[in-house]
Amino acid sequence: MREVEQQLDALVERYLARWPQLYEPYDPDWRSPCEIGPPEQQAGGEALVPWRPLPRTLADDFAGLERALELEIHPDIKAYFGRYWSGGLEMTAPEGHVSLIQLWNPQDVERLIENLIGHALAKRQAGVGYSVFFACTEPNSDLFLSVENDTGAVLLEKPGYKPVRQVSDSLAAFLGELEPAQPVFLPDSER
Repeated sequence: MREVEQQLDALVERYLARWPQLYEPYDPDWRSPCEIGPPEQQAGGEALVPWRPLPRTLADDFAGLERALELEIHPDIKAYFGRYWSGGLEMTAPEGHVSLIQLWNPQDVERLIENLIGHALAKRQAGVGYSVFFACTEPNSDLFLSVENDTGAVLLEKPGYKPVRQVSDSLAAFLGELEPAQPVFLPDSER
């Protein structure tokens, strides 16, 4: 768990060194503790809000999920999702693009848990062990990355199927291989 936090902290530091100004589309009904300024109107009419990953106290976000599924969620996943309030982080892995899923606000925690329950049901129906997704791959791909709950290994998966293959022995090792990629949302002046 501690190793995941250290790797994620180092990754966020590298990300911010490369991209010190991060933006997300502004939604007055979907605010985040990591927003750091007022929305900025872009030339195309879109409003973007500046943000930075904000460390948070490790919360027990998964207690209800663990009770519902009658299993303990891998500690690496708890450390990963409990470390920051943040928008998604775009990365380059040795095998291609990765979008790290992060939690924007407390409502996003609820949405993640609901999605993980659906994921658990699909895994049971497929007759395979439980995993917790944490990243998407290339845009327009239905493949995603998850942590195998029993072992902590990082898997490449397709919804409702057995894992395609193991990508890394651990989440910490996987995070250590990533390099920051250009964020999705940049102000008009930075595109």
